[in-house]
Amino acid sequence: MGRKWNNIKEKKASKDANTSRIYAKFGREIYVVAKQGEPDPEANQALKFVLERAKTYNVPKAIIERAIEKAKGGGEENYDEMRYEGFGPNGSMIIVDALTNNVNRTAPEVRAAFGKNGGNMGVSGSVAYMFDATAVIGIEGKSSDEVLEILMEADVDARDIIEEGDAVIVYAEPDQFHVVQEALKQAGIEEFTVAELTMLAQNDINLDPESQEQFEKLIDALEDLEDVQQVYHNVDLG
Repeated sequence: MGRKWNNIKEKKASKDANTSRIYAKFGREIYVVAKQGEPDPEANQALKFVLERAKTYNVPKAIIERAIEKAKGGGEENYDEMRYEGFGPNGSMIIVDALTNNVNRTAPEVRAAFGKNGGNMGVSGSVAYMFDATAVIGIEGKSSDEVLEILMEADVDARDIIEEGDAVIVYAEPDQFHVVQEALKQAGIEEFTVAELTMLAQNDINLDPESQEQFEKLIDALEDLEDVQQVYHNVDLG
């Protein structure tokens, strides 16, 4: 697997000096999932997952509580989940997930970000078939062999377990996210460096320096859009 998940997370978190952009996106996502189901994470698995992700990005408790309270109060804002697919330079493929209260605003903004940065939007399904939905969970303080033993003793399957620097990254089926995490918690692991449900490219590609620079500008432009929550791609950025 060509990804360095801890590096990716750190890059995203350091992009804005005060990380306000990331906090705002989490606030929106927490509000949506809390409003769609119960505002209690123990009764709402989707909310529980988002809160686990938020912890790995150090989202302040006040932002989390504000979003949940807003959902409890029956906030009037309604959001649609949208997925856009497209292409960047030299065979790069991109999936963009958004939460929007105005589809007529979001689609043109995403299309413009592609067009102004060397890419173009595709039709639904033009890219997604080259990606697999995957749970990614990262921890520190254990070896890959120790993590494998923990999961085997708990009778939990994982696609792959890889050491990345000081971290061990577990790749699993999406429906195994909470099962893997619970097995690790039962083994005394309390902190997770990564806790993501992602779209993982079946094959990563490498770009030449010029194309990679253009590609990174495209990704930045997409991630900077207010309605965009997640951007997935098939480029190994190292």
